Amino acid sequence: MKYLKFFVATMLFGVLLLLTYWAHVSFLKVNVVFYAAMLDGALATLLMLFVVSSIKWLKVFTVFEKLQLGLFWLLLGYAYAISIPTVIDRSLSFYTLEKLQQRGGGILLDRMPEVFTQEYMKEHHLVDIRMTEQMEVGTVVVRDGCVQLTPWGNSMATASRFYRLHFLPTRRLLMDTYSAALVDPFQGDQGGKDYVCH
Repeated sequence: MKYLKFFVATMLFGVLLLLTYWAHVSFLKVNVVFYAAMLDGALATLLMLFVVSSIKWLKVFTVFEKLQLGLFWLLLGYAYAISIPTVIDRSLSFYTLEKLQQRGGGILLDRMPEVFTQEYMKEHHLVDIRMTEQMEVGTVVVRDGCVQLTPWGNSMATASRFYRLHFLPTRRLLMDTYSAALVDPFQGDQGGKDYVCH
């Protein structure tokens, strides 16, 4: 019987999570989609713990079981936040599918770079969104028109670079060829760019 009540409570959590997220994105300001969805998951968890403690039919769980339920629901909220709204918001793959659909189902392969650089960047306000996210999380600051790494941003870049160099696949399929190009995408960069600020 407890398993049934756990299942029902978790289904109710799912409904509450979706309602909380919908209300948040429909009626409140959102700075970063991922963080907003994470907040909604935490709020839905707290509300559901209140429901489990208030409704007689669900008052079968011990304090420890409620703690486990709360952690489980937080993890479900995190999985939802990162797997659905964040992926759809950020994914170039989904954009590609939507763009193909918008253009009648097909685009010439040799024109896809143009679609990504000329249309995707503009239509998704890519620079504005990514800069907003980085400023919100504290990895960059903008001073006198110059985007600069914070110490936290530098640590994150170092960790990301380390992971990329040592743990990304060295034989990854890129169109028809297996390549290590994305393990070190900067290797062909000779530097000397005129956009660097100090």
